[in-house]
Amino acid sequence: MDTVKLGLLGAGTVGGGVIKVLEKNAEDIAKKAGEKIQVAKIFGLTKDMPLYDKEYGKNYTYTDKIEDILNDPEIKIVVELIGREHPAKEFIAEALQKGKSVITANKDVIAKYGKELFALAEEHHTDLLFEASVAGGIPIITPLKTSLAANRINSVMGIVNGTTNYMLTKMTKEGVDYGDVLKEAQAKGYAESDPTADVGGLDAARKIVILASIAFNSRFSLEDVDIKGIQDISIRDIQFAKELGYIIKLLAVAKRDEEHGVSISVHPAMLPEEHPLANVNDVYNAIFVVGDAVGDTMFMGMGAGRFPTASAVCSDIMEAARNLRNKDRGRISCTCFNEKKLCAKKDMYTPCYIRMNVTDEPGALSAIAAAFASQKVSLRNVVQKDLPNGAAEIVVITHRVSEMNLEMALNLLKVLPVVAKICSVIRVEDKDLD
Repeated sequence: MDTVKLGLLGAGTVGGGVIKVLEKNAEDIAKKAGEKIQVAKIFGLTKDMPLYDKEYGKNYTYTDKIEDILNDPEIKIVVELIGREHPAKEFIAEALQKGKSVITANKDVIAKYGKELFALAEEHHTDLLFEASVAGGIPIITPLKTSLAANRINSVMGIVNGTTNYMLTKMTKEGVDYGDVLKEAQAKGYAESDPTADVGGLDAARKIVILASIAFNSRFSLEDVDIKGIQDISIRDIQFAKELGYIIKLLAVAKRDEEHGVSISVHPAMLPEEHPLANVNDVYNAIFVVGDAVGDTMFMGMGAGRFPTASAVCSDIMEAARNLRNKDRGRISCTCFNEKKLCAKKDMYTPCYIRMNVTDEPGALSAIAAAFASQKVSLRNVVQKDLPNGAAEIVVITHRVSEMNLEMALNLLKVLPVVAKICSVIRVEDKDLD
């Protein structure tokens, strides 16, 4: 059995997990890949070398010079796990130009520079594999490109950020408010000291850009995503959701409308309690895919972490090794061969939950109903709760409505004398309201 040598860029959390998995399962991996896998060199910063040496031992060659890997003709596979956009993007590009197969878990680079890098991979007839860039250890990239490739994918909807899912689970199950649960998530290492990318929806947006591009065979960018995070979700919204039979999750959603185009968004959403995604809790991730032939499918598991992500990286390493052995690299190149248009706001329809504080006086509810009716917004549920000092809280859930009509209705509500404040506007993913 021959040996394939790889260069590992970064041996931190995920890179170290890759080393451990390759060591632990070396015999099985070799049999399945048809090649022995050898980590020939590990690239890192000078300050990291003593840490690498201490954790991984004397069996590996460490270097702080990227040229030692990129210019080594014996290294056929480069695994990029240093993160961030730069210099990771430049390292990936140079490796591809030198004809090396590349595996990465870098969602930032793939989402932003995928078009350029896939073109390089195709030009040099090599592999660029990125299963670990979305949802950690959950297989989703490869199934979309292979197992589900015969389908016309209608929608991809997922919980793809473990931090926000953990926070919303705690808020739902234990009634912990947003500020306290964020502090707890940071203390446990689930949230960064600056949690903006997670709670603001940016992390999930990068992932849905990748999934939508594959699912709909078109190139999308971060600018195409309507992004809203969970910062404004309150315990009050969660309580009303329970009362109405829903659970709030931060969803990354991409939908295809044959006539109007593709819509891509990240937003808090109310899901019916019986929906499969509604029961995905804590730091787990899940992606719900609907195809015209296969119907509803769901992929669930650990969306982050050392070994789940390393599992996906190692599966790509094995695929790259097989392709090298069979002299068949670049079998599945970039699949973005279409140019799907984006759906205009007037053609985007969704049910919606609106919570508002109003003056509790005769005619208040009828004035609110008239504002909705004037913009052709049909109401499914209306709930009113008394508040102190002559105020009331009104919650409505609409039927399926154009985002433009909803926006105009909200603008009318804001200037109504009886409406003190519009507290929350949350989308509802419920087929029964279509």
